[in-house]
Amino acid sequence: MNLEIINDLRPVKLKHAKEILSLLLSKQYEFDILCITKKIEFNPVLPEHITSAFGEMILFSLANYTLQSARIENENLIFEAGFGEENIGSIVSVPIKSIVQITHEETPLFINITATFDEPKEEKPKNPFELNPRNKKFMN
Repeated sequence: MNLEIINDLRPVKLKHAKEILSLLLSKQYEFDILCITKKIEFNPVLPEHITSAFGEMILFSLANYTLQSARIENENLIFEAGFGEENIGSIVSVPIKSIVQITHEETPLFINITATFDEPKEEKPKNPFELNPRNKKFMN
């Protein structure tokens, strides 16, 4: 697939996901999100015996207290959830751009193919002299 189109679609998909999540949260509709595990933050950090069971993607079901605690902050979906048999509580922060799918009662509402592609890395100038904007007049 052409990576240029993926990069062009990223902001569109992010906006669309935020709109869908905002609607679901405002109406308190239960929903699931499938997202890329390595981009998620847990506070406090979960014990190894729990995180070792996570795959490349993880499915969260937002219902009951987890749904009530959910909110969008900047570019993240944040909610509280319990994990493992011990029901260890953690605040979960999911970058919206890493959400691959949003479903309601097993019906897909949103699919984000761009989440599965790595974001382009910003190229650093080969010459450190270029980092200072006042040096532009000396370039070319």
